[in-house]
Amino acid sequence: LQHAHNPVDWFAWGDEAFAKARAENKPIFLSIGYSTCHWCHVMERESFETEAAAAALNRDFISIKVDREERPDVDKIYMTFVQATTGAGGWPMSVFLTPDLKPFYGGTYFPPEPRYGRPSFIQLLERIAELWRERRADLELNAEQTHAQLSQAMTAQNAGSVEALNPELIRAAGAAFKEMYDPQNGGFGRAPKFPQPSQPQFLLRYAHRFGDDAANRMVLHTCERMAAGGIHDQLGGGFARYSVDAEWLVPHFEKMLYDNAQLVQLYLDVYLISGDARHAQTARGILDYVLRDMTHPEGGFYSAEDADSEGQEGKFYCWTHDELSKLLSPEEFNVAVSYFRITKEGNFVDHSHPTPLAGLNVLSIVGPPVTGEDEFLLESAVRIMRAVRAGRIRPHLDDKILASWNGLMLGAFARAYAVLGDEAYRSAAEKNLKFIREKLWVVAGAPTPSPSKEGSRKVERAREFPSSEGSGVGSVGTLYHRWRDGERDSVQLLDAYAFLLSGVVELYEATLAPKHLDFAIELADAMLARFCDTENGGFWQSGSDAKDLILRVKDDTDGAEPAGNSVATLALLKLAAITDRKEFREAGEKALRAAVQKFEQAPHALPYLLQALDLSLAEPKRVAITGDPSAADFKSLLHGAHSIYEPNKVVLGNRGAVEPFTRDLPAKNGASAYVCSGQTCKPPTSDPAELQRLLTC
Repeated sequence: LQHAHNPVDWFAWGDEAFAKARAENKPIFLSIGYSTCHWCHVMERESFETEAAAAALNRDFISIKVDREERPDVDKIYMTFVQATTGAGGWPMSVFLTPDLKPFYGGTYFPPEPRYGRPSFIQLLERIAELWRERRADLELNAEQTHAQLSQAMTAQNAGSVEALNPELIRAAGAAFKEMYDPQNGGFGRAPKFPQPSQPQFLLRYAHRFGDDAANRMVLHTCERMAAGGIHDQLGGGFARYSVDAEWLVPHFEKMLYDNAQLVQLYLDVYLISGDARHAQTARGILDYVLRDMTHPEGGFYSAEDADSEGQEGKFYCWTHDELSKLLSPEEFNVAVSYFRITKEGNFVDHSHPTPLAGLNVLSIVGPPVTGEDEFLLESAVRIMRAVRAGRIRPHLDDKILASWNGLMLGAFARAYAVLGDEAYRSAAEKNLKFIREKLWVVAGAPTPSPSKEGSRKVERAREFPSSEGSGVGSVGTLYHRWRDGERDSVQLLDAYAFLLSGVVELYEATLAPKHLDFAIELADAMLARFCDTENGGFWQSGSDAKDLILRVKDDTDGAEPAGNSVATLALLKLAAITDRKEFREAGEKALRAAVQKFEQAPHALPYLLQALDLSLAEPKRVAITGDPSAADFKSLLHGAHSIYEPNKVVLGNRGAVEPFTRDLPAKNGASAYVCSGQTCKPPTSDPAELQRLLTC
């Protein structure tokens, strides 16, 4: 939709485009990006909006546009190809395919004229077209060979034994992450720096298991520096996708739902560990930003906000020295300039724009805490700046709603309610789940929400939509991935099931409402039926009935987004601890065994799955809370259970589909909490402080 005005004759990913490529014997140009991708906008402006590039594409190629957030399964296959053949990857991704969808050449951004060691985009198109005309057989042979290599690499299995899953894997991984730590700026690795919350979250688990205070300090320092940096929106809350420097100062301004959901979880963790209210406030700032700017009226969460506004990166977020001097009183200005380090020269330049704005300052906290009169002046300055910024033209909002990312944010709101006690967060989580169930979850035999029509830019054509019937998965429910403007897609993705399952388990633990546990079990059953590799362990990214993919693969890397494989594993292990369902535990443990070799060779690639390994190696502590869920004492105990950092605990009630042992636990004095391990429980308590003591001893 965003590229509909381009002179390029774009097609959607689907049969119409594939058939046209075969009929006309043309290669496919596949451009994969996403709606809020800054460099995608640059390539669009420089090439896709030009008549010369469009003429070359329309003459010699069938051009397909894919949103990698809607179709991570398509993106995974071709990103793996690009990374394997060029040594790097990213978006926009530009890949050339045979009509049977096999890649033979690829890269990322190509400029309008030769630079950065890359040919111009038109030069590339002309060369590919020439080779297709004169050496097509060679290109097709290369594509066949590459496909065979990709297939072998992406489906290879080296499952380890149960004995190979041991605490030494956790210890070695923790040591590896500590080696990556930046002691000056916080974070792990070099610039550009992505928050990737699953890394510090794993390190907190490692520190908890082995009593490593140094690892805890690394994470706390990292969170402090990120919260003070320009990557954190100091006026509106929420975090940008990454910083281009090591100091967390200059962000790539786009804000992604999945980043912010994971960062809520991380800041809640460090709040519980440190007791520092600043970390709780950072988490609140993220959630309040999402409620204010990223929530559909019916409760769904939007996907992202752009880096650009009015065609300029950072224009919405940045300030000039001169602008603030006219906006604020002299006293307010002096405090704000010192606190946020506002200079005439600025600290940000959009080098991707032909006429960048001058003197722009990203706000970051560089001064010491303000006190007394200065605190009042700073608060006044911030109020004025917020009001003025609210009148600016906002960046583009990607308002599609993805079941996967909504699952992550649903879990963040649920846990924030459990830890911070704010009923607004519980309400947001409940409303979101209602939205997803109404728009994207279909039970066999129930009325089906309207699917969307998808096709080329000029021809709209209804697609066929899969259901559980005839797919070999029985009569389980079906979860679709994308909803926007009243229409849903047809895609079946592990990420949708796994991320939503994780969020629903969090919501159950935060509320102990049996209906949420029932739905979690339905989701888990459907996920296992559709995606579980029962032979080798782990989970396929797509269903067995996907007809538009050249490979069925597993996503085995936790990046900025955790892999569906990893999220599914941790969620199943938690659900097994709550329900005592053997099949959930066995699927999770088998997925861990399938990852042994990668744990040993590249633990930095699987920080989220390492958290699942940590849970599997512990006898989880079950906090069973009994009594009337509406009673104040019950809620106090529930809040107390969640107010201690104990990563290998689950919280459950004694009603519904919980594990049998807890159903017979009686309530005493109106509400009681039991801390259990295996089939043994400590004496019950009705005192939240005593419950916390029992959890830590």
